[in-house]
Amino acid sequence: MNKIQMAEQFRKAVQLYSQTLDNDSAMIIATVFDAWKPDTSYKINEYLTYGENSVGDPQLYQTLQAHTSQSDWTPDIATSLYKAIGIEGGYPVWSQPVGAEDAYMTGDIVWYENQLWISTVDNNVWAPGVYGWEEYTE
Repeated sequence: MNKIQMAEQFRKAVQLYSQTLDNDSAMIIATVFDAWKPDTSYKINEYLTYGENSVGDPQLYQTLQAHTSQSDWTPDIATSLYKAIGIEGGYPVWSQPVGAEDAYMTGDIVWYENQLWISTVDNNVWAPGVYGWEEYTE
């Protein structure tokens, strides 16, 4: 086995392990995840990258459903299939929960429309400013 093959195997091992991380930890190593591509089978909760975020780093996404990707279902527009993972000023950027598995809990703090918000209820699936959120200041 040559060094390139060994490096490819090591990268695959890191990718397999990294699928077990929480979103905050996965963001630290976003460059280890494969870039999204069409005609690819994705499992639920799989991490991938697509495009760049506001600071020029790879934008991390997590799959919400098992599926085979299509060229017209890119992660930035197919919100029923992918959830953008992001941090702004040290806090996650709010993204629409799909269900109970990713709903916000009391005390969760998020960025939304250039403002920090704190959830005041458990299982919060509403957008900040609609219900269950208060503006938050540090």
